[in-house]
Amino acid sequence: MWRIEGWTQNPVAAQREVLQDLVTSAQYTEFGRKYQFSSLYNIRSFKKAIPIHEYDDLKPYILRLMEGEQNLLWNTPINWFAKSSGTTSEKSKFIPVSNESLEDGHYRAAKDVVTMYYNFNPFSDLLTGKGLVIGGSHTVNRINDETHYGDLSAVLLQNTPFWGSWIRTPELSIALMDEWESKIEKLAQHTIHENVTSISGVPTWTLVLLRRILEITGKSSIAEVWPQLELYLHGGVSFVPYREHFEKLMGKKMNFLEMYNASEGFFAAQDSPDSDGMLLFTDHGIFMEFMPLEEYGKEEPLTIGLQDVELGKHYALVISTNGGLWRYCVGDTIQFTSLQPFRIKVSGRVKHFINAFGEELMVENADRAIAIACEQTGTVVNDYSAAPIYFGDHTNGGHEWLIEFEKKPERLDHFTYELDHALKSLNSDYEAKRHKDIALRMPIIHTLQKGDFAKWLKQKGKLGGQHKIPRLSNERTFIEEILQLINL
Repeated sequence: MWRIEGWTQNPVAAQREVLQDLVTSAQYTEFGRKYQFSSLYNIRSFKKAIPIHEYDDLKPYILRLMEGEQNLLWNTPINWFAKSSGTTSEKSKFIPVSNESLEDGHYRAAKDVVTMYYNFNPFSDLLTGKGLVIGGSHTVNRINDETHYGDLSAVLLQNTPFWGSWIRTPELSIALMDEWESKIEKLAQHTIHENVTSISGVPTWTLVLLRRILEITGKSSIAEVWPQLELYLHGGVSFVPYREHFEKLMGKKMNFLEMYNASEGFFAAQDSPDSDGMLLFTDHGIFMEFMPLEEYGKEEPLTIGLQDVELGKHYALVISTNGGLWRYCVGDTIQFTSLQPFRIKVSGRVKHFINAFGEELMVENADRAIAIACEQTGTVVNDYSAAPIYFGDHTNGGHEWLIEFEKKPERLDHFTYELDHALKSLNSDYEAKRHKDIALRMPIIHTLQKGDFAKWLKQKGKLGGQHKIPRLSNERTFIEEILQLINL
């Protein structure tokens, strides 16, 4: 705890030291030589020398790394890649994972989370039982003899130290299963007899699993199955719509802790269940810059350091890491909820999106899927807007679409099928959540009359000019307003 307090109380100094270590380590890599790392002596010169990168900018290096070349972005071997959903034309991104990013980033951060939990809950029985880990949906894939990829949870599980298996359930063969229907069943059957004290996973799949466990056992609450369960660690999507469902299912008071752990790194976690926002991890191999949202998309966008951030303002997160990402725009937007210590919450993405269930559906995906569905059904779409339908007590989630057609489809169900099929082909995370309707059901589409969107814009005083219909939204404000206006 004293070490955690060290970087919490001196975050700016900790970040300066992290950057110095990163630049020193990578100075003789191909990237380091290109940008003359050996002559960069402060943060200002670092920012001046290196442009902001998005995935496509670093992709040529990453493809070469995947073919076995080394010493390109980082000075130690890169043999693992974390596969995550792509946000542009790519179906997936492959994020390089070094030994340092595992040891000094993900694993150290995980231990810090446990340490902070015991700090506010010293009489906890957390480590007397096992942690139920609900991993991702991709098995480990081999690129060549030395190089592998999988989603982040698969990479972390495969590289966990040997003692990790003593405090984790289920066994690795179940945790890494790819087919979710069978996986949920095996997870349920395998873990109901364990002494589970904590659960970690995305809320969507965790709810599906807990409901199945209650079906199998005939119990009325999870507390009857696992009396010692005390902690749920969640992340990836907003927990707000899920909290009530979890509290009902648990049947006892639980601690809920949010973590901000992505393929690119472990950035933050709540240091207590009552804290507003997550404590920013400033000493875990990641140097962070904060781009005011109005700068995003500019040729030379401005970024600021921790000492200059303001409460409540939206920033795009830009990182340099010990996995070889340099001034990399993660795509997430964050807000600071506290400046002493630095606490944040994830406020969205730099572009419109729906990520209510971990599906990471971007406007680029939606636009292309609409175009494909129009082509397949001979229809023409004027405009559209979509938002999530959250879990009910007995129903799973979904997406609700409002579509204004120029030329309507002969059968709306055919158009719905083609749209859903196209989205699955373009976005691997959406595809995983839609598998057999386990987490996401078929989209619901409402046909609007011509001019309905214009009516709504007029009502908002935003008709004409640069004002546009919000194509995707992660909450239901816009869609509810439009539905009310047209009396659907």
